[in-house]
Amino acid sequence: MNPLTTSAFDLPERLSHKADPALIADDERHFAAVARALEQSIDELSERLAAVRKAPGGAGRQALDRDLEVHRLTARLRVLRRFGLDLCLGRMVGVDDPEPVYVGRLGLTDSAGRRLLVDWRSPAAEPFFGATHANPMGLASRRRYRWTRGRVSDYWDEVFTPDGLDGHAALDDQSAFIAGLGGSRSARMRDVLGTIQADQDAIIRAGSRGALVVDGGPGTGKTVVALHRAAYLLYSEPRIGRRGVLVVGPHQPYLAYVADVLPSLGEEGVQTCTLRDLVPEGAEAGIETDPDVARLKASADLVKAIEPAVAFYENPPTEGMTVSTPWSDIWLSPDDWAEAFDAPDPGTPHNEARDQIWAELVRIVADKLGEDAPLELVRRSLLRDRELVAAVNRAWPLIEAADLVADLWSVPAYLRLCAPWLSPDEVRKLQRADAKAWTVSDLPLLDAARRRLGDPQASRRRRRQEAAVAAQRELMARVAEDLIEADDSEMLVMSMLRGEDLQDALIDESALPAADPDLLAGPFAHIVVDEAQELTDAEWQMLLARCPSRSFTIVGDRAQATRGFTESWRERLERAGFDRITLTSLSINYRTPREVMAEAEPVIRAVLPDANVPVSIRGSGAPVVHGPVSDLEAILGTWLAGHTEGIACVIGHPTFRDRPRVRSLTPELAKGLEFDLVILVDPQRFGEGVEGAVGRYVAMTRATRQLVVLTGS
Repeated sequence: MNPLTTSAFDLPERLSHKADPALIADDERHFAAVARALEQSIDELSERLAAVRKAPGGAGRQALDRDLEVHRLTARLRVLRRFGLDLCLGRMVGVDDPEPVYVGRLGLTDSAGRRLLVDWRSPAAEPFFGATHANPMGLASRRRYRWTRGRVSDYWDEVFTPDGLDGHAALDDQSAFIAGLGGSRSARMRDVLGTIQADQDAIIRAGSRGALVVDGGPGTGKTVVALHRAAYLLYSEPRIGRRGVLVVGPHQPYLAYVADVLPSLGEEGVQTCTLRDLVPEGAEAGIETDPDVARLKASADLVKAIEPAVAFYENPPTEGMTVSTPWSDIWLSPDDWAEAFDAPDPGTPHNEARDQIWAELVRIVADKLGEDAPLELVRRSLLRDRELVAAVNRAWPLIEAADLVADLWSVPAYLRLCAPWLSPDEVRKLQRADAKAWTVSDLPLLDAARRRLGDPQASRRRRRQEAAVAAQRELMARVAEDLIEADDSEMLVMSMLRGEDLQDALIDESALPAADPDLLAGPFAHIVVDEAQELTDAEWQMLLARCPSRSFTIVGDRAQATRGFTESWRERLERAGFDRITLTSLSINYRTPREVMAEAEPVIRAVLPDANVPVSIRGSGAPVVHGPVSDLEAILGTWLAGHTEGIACVIGHPTFRDRPRVRSLTPELAKGLEFDLVILVDPQRFGEGVEGAVGRYVAMTRATRQLVVLTGS
């Protein structure tokens, strides 16, 4: 589309009054300027990206800076190309300044430096989201656009002053916001940046200090708020941008559903995961079937047992020994042992501390030998002393995290030593025949053990890298000598190759052996946790360990906790280890129709009378349908035939399989998702008590248009 000759507006016939040139002329001119600036920006960014990619890679910091610049340019290009004019969310006009300010996903200026779009996260854009009639924040009017295939298919004007109606279309029931709420769902979360509401925006823009809890029932936009808050903090606080953000969701379908949201906001470097992804054993871990065992492992106290479990294997020898070297025999006293074993820096993982112990032993022996013994030769000599190596291995062995935790579940005396508060019956319950038959309840302990122990292969990998560097340095020295010897120039320029700094610069560090970085290890500057009501005290330790600043966005609904949640958020989080906690609440249900909530509310009130059940602001006109399970295929067939867009979901059917535009999920895996049509199959089979009621409530409130409840075999 050429914006100079073709209108950017494509309004349906029923909204023809909004197509009045007097109402949209300013927008048309502005969109044309945006289109020109976009084209120019894309060309300039493409040229810069090509130049950076052609430039020499360099080494060390130079290579890192080049990679970061490639990533930055690529991310911005992707957003500009993906959205085009859709970058523009809307405009606002101030009471004291009649010149409209246009708000976009990103900031944009033209070649003359004129501001065409302000970034939605900037302070200048805050009134666009936060203004209300009670607090207009200096606005006279606001216009939001609804885009469809690159053209405006609707817009919604709001006015905040008595004389502000001039030049605006009349308000209607199909505003961009309301129409967006009723739109069809897809396999990915819809873009809702243009319809963020004031209560949501206030939470998005809150500061990052401490833990911010966003408590809200179904359909209140908790996930939307959490993801937009991550993008906002990355933009507004450079500290967070440097150290990164981690988003933790309840399951893989959730991560797939929200995958497009942060990239659509211009943020591509955010890590996303489930708790299972934080440890290698998580992928195959089963569910703990014994509720007593699950309760014990849910406690943060049991995670603390990892420290004494590791300390059990950190014992310097108490008797001296003679060490033979090519120079002379050396006596290592108990004090020498203690000095060497005290050498590791505080916080050094157990397995990685071995290198520091060995380095200190080498220094102690070298000092006793005197100046004639080079450190490297002393180190090689000590590593050949089998008795010495065996003594170090006994006093400070290399340990695998899985072996350490498995010993707790298979050696009762070891568990009693590390967790003396457990009763004999509790110790017995925690023992199992297959100690490594991991369950989800084991993951916090495995994670704590891995962090405390470190990588048992780190030392071996470091030695391989040191050997590779030494080999490359030796090769470079030989090449330099050959070049110098062959140099017959008058200035003997090749002689500069004798410089050690220049030879080191020629070493290709990228070709050296190294471990793949663990992108989920942290530390992160901020962590977003969705469906946080499900986390146990032990699971919170996995996340607190990855965010020392304790800067969190915690999103959840106590009424949707599978295992029940009778205490307050503050009580739960303080017990888990949080100290600065701010509580916020969302109480307006933007997603779930009134017809559905009318049936869902009694379900949860029956077991949780104080549940935060939000108030729905819209109806779908479609009553909840009840029928037999035999009607399933007919209902699906009729719905698919009558709806060319949208997603349906069958929840609770044990044999139903996914098909085009129809998902099949359990109540647990449906959490956090939304669908146009939801069909519950035998919901009474979802369980009893609080767990069963929560499962039914969660499943019912996934519907954005219609709910069908089928019963019977």
